[in-house]
Amino acid sequence: MQETKRQKQIGQLIQEQLSDVFQRMGFNVVEGGMISIAAVKMTPDLLEAKVYLSMFQIKSPNEMLERIKDRMGEIKKALGLRVGKQLRRMPELTFFLDDTLDYVFKMEELFKKIKEDDSHIKGDNQ
Repeated sequence: MQETKRQKQIGQLIQEQLSDVFQRMGFNVVEGGMISIAAVKMTPDLLEAKVYLSMFQIKSPNEMLERIKDRMGEIKKALGLRVGKQLRRMPELTFFLDDTLDYVFKMEELFKKIKEDDSHIKGDNQ
């Protein structure tokens, strides 16, 4: 189902403000890696926000996700202060790992291997 214009607007607002909250809480650069908010998808009733986190060079992404969830109250309070005037109710936040970067890197490795294998085969036939 297609997201409505309002869902996209609220998702964008939450993504921008949550990125700032993460930066202020020190979550954007952790242990030599980076965490960014890849996307925020809102439910049609705007009461739930699915937040997709992209983790680059984080040793244990699942552990980091748990650390973020442990500070959920603090995150929601900071976000509520920022978006409270624009929203009637603060949506419930649910965090997920966005594995798009991992997928891209795996695909690049596969293509590189295919290209190498292909060049070896062509080299053997000549």
